[in-house]
Amino acid sequence: MCGRYATSRTPATLESDFEARLGDLFEDTGADYNLAPTKLAPLVVARTDEGTSRRELVTAKWGLVPSWAKDPSIGNRLINARSETVAEKPSFRTAFAKRRAIVPADGFYEWYQPEAPKGGKRPPKQPFFMSAKGGLGLAGLYEFWKDPEGQWLLTYTILTTSAEGEDGRIHDRAPLIVGEDVAEHWLAAEPWPDALDHLVAATPGVLDAWPVSTAVNSVRNNGPELVEPIPLEGE
Repeated sequence: MCGRYATSRTPATLESDFEARLGDLFEDTGADYNLAPTKLAPLVVARTDEGTSRRELVTAKWGLVPSWAKDPSIGNRLINARSETVAEKPSFRTAFAKRRAIVPADGFYEWYQPEAPKGGKRPPKQPFFMSAKGGLGLAGLYEFWKDPEGQWLLTYTILTTSAEGEDGRIHDRAPLIVGEDVAEHWLAAEPWPDALDHLVAATPGVLDAWPVSTAVNSVRNNGPELVEPIPLEGE
């Protein structure tokens, strides 16, 4: 995953789609078709109240800041967590054990690097949008970090795995998807050693992919036109 995705569901739609309620930490940031690291986005988490667990929507900053971090800028490097090492990496292992989340997304962007013609220059990278009908629930982790003034920062990361087949040709990494059949277990605030075995890799047969405008290359551009399909050169 290259670090951009789109999320446009309204608070009411998020509540319905994920069977969650708006929490005290939720802020409606509106639709974002070019969501980049350090931006705020909705998350689905499990909160426990008087022994009863419920799904809650919160708003968090993309780029996980571990609770032990001295500087929140470390989050800029922790936008993705590799599923192969997430249970062992100091930055992620505590969150993986008990602070798992679902990241609502319409879909995500990947950039494909075409091969250079013989003796010629390599063409520029072509962005693709990868999605599924009804949107996605990406596997995420979240953390709370307290600054020296006592203010709390809520951050998150998205889990990735290797992309196989045709989607692996576009990019060699892909986010993991949380199916509704395992969502309760994924969100539970308790260790789930074989959790990753029950998630779905965003690979062939799961998602559709289509080329989109290079306007998405700039975070200054934002709007539904970014996810519209375009013809590739020569088509």
